[in-house]
Amino acid sequence: MSAFDLVIRLVYLAVATCFVLGLHLMNSPVTARRGNLLSAAAMAAGVAATAVVLVHAATVRPWAWAALAAGAALGSGAGLLLARRVRMTAMPQLVSLFNAVGGGAAALIGVHDFTLHVSGTHGASLPVVLDVLIGAVTFSGSLVAAGKLQGVVPSHPILFPGARALTAVLVLAMAGASILLLTGNGGLAAFAVLAVAALGFGVSMVAPIGGADMPVVISLLNAFTGTAVAMAGFALGNGVLITAGALVGASGTILTKLMADAMNRSLTAIIAGGFGTGDDKPIEGPAGQGRVRSLSADDAAIQLAYATRVVVIPGYGLAAAQAQHQLHELAQLLEQRGVRVSYAVHPVAGRMPGHMNVLLAEAGVPYPQLADMENANAAMPQTDVAFVVGANDVVNPAARRPGTAVSGMPIIDADRAKSVIVIKRSMGHGYAGIDNELYTDPRTGMYFADAKRALGEITAAVKVLVG
Repeated sequence: MSAFDLVIRLVYLAVATCFVLGLHLMNSPVTARRGNLLSAAAMAAGVAATAVVLVHAATVRPWAWAALAAGAALGSGAGLLLARRVRMTAMPQLVSLFNAVGGGAAALIGVHDFTLHVSGTHGASLPVVLDVLIGAVTFSGSLVAAGKLQGVVPSHPILFPGARALTAVLVLAMAGASILLLTGNGGLAAFAVLAVAALGFGVSMVAPIGGADMPVVISLLNAFTGTAVAMAGFALGNGVLITAGALVGASGTILTKLMADAMNRSLTAIIAGGFGTGDDKPIEGPAGQGRVRSLSADDAAIQLAYATRVVVIPGYGLAAAQAQHQLHELAQLLEQRGVRVSYAVHPVAGRMPGHMNVLLAEAGVPYPQLADMENANAAMPQTDVAFVVGANDVVNPAARRPGTAVSGMPIIDADRAKSVIVIKRSMGHGYAGIDNELYTDPRTGMYFADAKRALGEITAAVKVLVG
């Protein structure tokens, strides 16, 4: 081994080590930013080392360097622009688009490797077959998920007669084409069938999944992206790609399991689809047969200002209104009066894993005030006010009894607090498409308004109240 090869391998080893350390740092909100920066720096070092290898080998033609430079500039520019301009409410669909880009890029590597090394009836390698299969499924499935989150594709489960049969045919086509390619009995035709069937399966897998399962779907597709990248690494013989892809695949799989457990749903049931209709059916009347009690800003201010303990339960409505800063301002005002304020964050609140944590961190909410569901529920009976801001299904007591769309789903026990204040635009359904029994609880007061406006009005009322 030459000195040059040794240095490059040591750089790749350092890059892989930094990826592992970065992932470990992301385990805590306190160190997540450092972990992200460390991983980004490691990726930059890996790309630079690969470029040095290409220059040293002198096998890349000038036009290819121009294409590489243009692609790097375009991708970096687009990423920087999106990172700076995307609204927090659009972060889930942005993550889905990133998953699509990663899966599609990995699949293209498999396509290139196949056309470069396989001809006639020579067999394709297992990494190449898996790379194209998983990458294509991730690409099309992530685009459908992004469309559902953006509202371009209906968020409710898309089912039609023969959908299950079509999915089964696509699975059989992928399996048959894969076997033909691996045994050397299939050429370009089998490869085309594999790619097209995988693209179709990505659509048929995600389309029947409802909006309520989107956090789990995003995690699953992220795991697919990592696995596809790892397979691309095996195809290219690149250790950095293998390590990075394996880390993303493994962590995404673990997160998918955690998200599924948080909803008390099996991954098989989620992929089978059918849960969640989207928040697209607002109804102004009371939920079910109960009576709804409306609050004014002054009523809410009195309850909050004279409470000893307030637990804030954020949901997607907070993100949609971009009201995290107003919420933090109100919390600080209450704390100045000696009120103990904490935040109960449900694992699947919002539209992607960690959505509420990122939102609150952006507003400067101290990390120690963020409580997980288990700890928050243990303290709920001693809580004076459960302050629900834009959350719906994750606080629905209907989950505790059988026969509903959310039965068995762990929830934040807001109804066990001494009183409840709910900020919501209307009595519209959440993703599960059912009435929320919390809204008709005698201890619950509803404040019907956009979260930003409601929090501003309540904050102003608290300021007047305390003089």
